[in-house]
Amino acid sequence: MIIGIPKEIKDNESRVALPPHAVHELVRHGHTVYVETGAGSGSSFSDDEYSAAGATIGHRAEEVWNRAQMILKVKEPQPSEYPFLRDDLILFTYLHLAASESLTLALLDSGVAGLAYETVEAHNGHLPLLQPMSEVAGRMATQIVAHYLEKPSGGRGILMGGVPGVRPAHVVVMGAGTVGTHAAQVALGMGARVTLLDINLDRLRYLSEVLGGRLTTLSSNATNIAEAIASADAVIGAVLIPGARAPHLVTRDMLPHMLKGSVIVDVAVDQGGCVETTHPTTHSNPIYFVDDVLHYGVANMPGAVPRTSSFGLANATLPYIVKVANMGLRDAVLSDPGLMKGLNVYAGQVTYSAVADTFDLPVKQAETLMSASAQLIHN
Repeated sequence: MIIGIPKEIKDNESRVALPPHAVHELVRHGHTVYVETGAGSGSSFSDDEYSAAGATIGHRAEEVWNRAQMILKVKEPQPSEYPFLRDDLILFTYLHLAASESLTLALLDSGVAGLAYETVEAHNGHLPLLQPMSEVAGRMATQIVAHYLEKPSGGRGILMGGVPGVRPAHVVVMGAGTVGTHAAQVALGMGARVTLLDINLDRLRYLSEVLGGRLTTLSSNATNIAEAIASADAVIGAVLIPGARAPHLVTRDMLPHMLKGSVIVDVAVDQGGCVETTHPTTHSNPIYFVDDVLHYGVANMPGAVPRTSSFGLANATLPYIVKVANMGLRDAVLSDPGLMKGLNVYAGQVTYSAVADTFDLPVKQAETLMSASAQLIHN
């Protein structure tokens, strides 16, 4: 298979879909890999390293897109990349379609086969391709909180761990999945007092046992959320419904009751956000204020630590990429139900129900569409 890795063009997105060592694995399996010049520079991978790994360097984005049978990216296509989408192309990346109707419609209009990292499932129901970036984002969220709680950055002037005789910061984490767990772990390690909310009581019991420290666990409901954020120095939104928009757990009318200069970091912003007043921002313009509460809504947080993130992402994605490249899309997804769940759009149709429900679009079974296309080829 011919595989293309274009340079990411989203604001301050410096990650790359695969580091050189992972490209070498694809070449070793007999595949041709085109890498756009400079694609790895943000993660400190040179064109020479990719060439040594067996890749061909493409000097223009359109060269990589047009030659490839499968495009590997980190973030969803940007509007300037929509013209490169076509019906004989496989696109494998983070799509987060429920957060963007325009992107969803562009993918449908093109007929591209869109595999989303974030909805691929393991046999145990976990999301193996989302997990590494969730780990990064969770840890970063706490670092970001610590920075923006400083007065020169717009915060209340609070030190995360306090000092003897002075209380530490109170950090509220909504969601006890991968992002929330890592955010809470780092916040506790910095000496903060953490309140962790989730609807899964078994998960809360487990984390209460293993994390310890200044950790309070609460069942997630409107009353507990409102009470917790009213005394919070910082709130980290870490809610996930796979493939669907995040619910608004912090509503607009709760904000006046929050402390002035408190900080909200909504990691769920790439799925619509779990705070009603958050909207996507960028690394170059990351924050804004609503009711004197600082909001941070960068939708590609791990892009700030691109080398770590690129290695972590490739560790998870490479086995799936090799499977698709070796077997072809149809045989790969039909042989792996978890990979099939990564297929969000195919042949101009939505094939993932959460995306269809978000935009009131019909959903089609990918197996049926593939059978129909195979029959047309056979005839």
